[in-house]
Amino acid sequence: MVQPVLSIKSLVVEIPTRKGILRPVDRVSYDIFPGEILGIVGESGAGKSMTGNAVIGLLERPARIVSGDVLLSGNPIHNLSASEFRKIRGKKIGMIFQDPLTSLNPLLTVGEQLVETIIEHLAVSKKEAQERAIAALEEVGIPAARERIGSYPHEFSGGMRQRVVIALALCAEPDLVIADEPTTALDVSVQAQIIALLKRLCRERGVGVMLVTHDMGVIAEAADRVAVMYAGRLAELGAVQDVLTEPKHPYTYGLMGSTPLASRGLKRLKQIPGSMPRLGALPEGCAFSPRCDFAQEVCKTGSSPFIADEDAQAACWFPLQHTKLRSSK
Repeated sequence: MVQPVLSIKSLVVEIPTRKGILRPVDRVSYDIFPGEILGIVGESGAGKSMTGNAVIGLLERPARIVSGDVLLSGNPIHNLSASEFRKIRGKKIGMIFQDPLTSLNPLLTVGEQLVETIIEHLAVSKKEAQERAIAALEEVGIPAARERIGSYPHEFSGGMRQRVVIALALCAEPDLVIADEPTTALDVSVQAQIIALLKRLCRERGVGVMLVTHDMGVIAEAADRVAVMYAGRLAELGAVQDVLTEPKHPYTYGLMGSTPLASRGLKRLKQIPGSMPRLGALPEGCAFSPRCDFAQEVCKTGSSPFIADEDAQAACWFPLQHTKLRSSK
């Protein structure tokens, strides 16, 4: 069996506050394999980015991992010190942030930033690092890369800057890339180009990708599997086609039902009533039960189910059956 690039097992992140302990990530488990793109989707505050930050060691205090395991190619990394994380961040794990302009140092040329990263993590000379930097820019589709390597970030368009950020994330040949809302700041046509680029590089290099987004269109286009998060917990996990067309969790069903394609023929988009609860005021039982049309007594009073392994599909006492959405026709 192929070893996962990333394996997260029952991960719990807590934030102590004056009013109690908050759990933005609560017993989350999933794997990402070489060459696979796993899409992480959910509403704002669902715990998507917090999970990615926990993996890469960028949790802001007082947030901390209190239990669970994070394994990178079979090796535990959840208990590394800050200095140890700096050695693998960039080399073993690349990061693509939402805003390419703030991801790059405006005072350095893109070539200087690429060369610095390559020299830091690979045993190469400055001259070889320069050639690798040019090759990285060419690989992500920067025209006239040898001439543009001396340009500053502000001299590139938004789409080209994001290509530079992707080159920066991949130039040290990492095993895993965490892409946090990589297309949100871009227009639709550029989004499609960036998604196609990410998919191609993922396949060619065998890199595992954690794609964090709130855009179901991006998930449908880019991901192999999808993990749906709600209130810090994993609601559903499965192959992207299965989850998008035949969701098992009522939250996923509502999420997919609210898309324009699934709501066609109606005057208004379908919507999920209410809003996601605050972490400090989670309801008893299933966190989604107050908004769920299918909730029963055990959902409101019993303990909430969790996805503990890859065989599970939905963290629900009563997974939906025969819920094929109109969008799949």
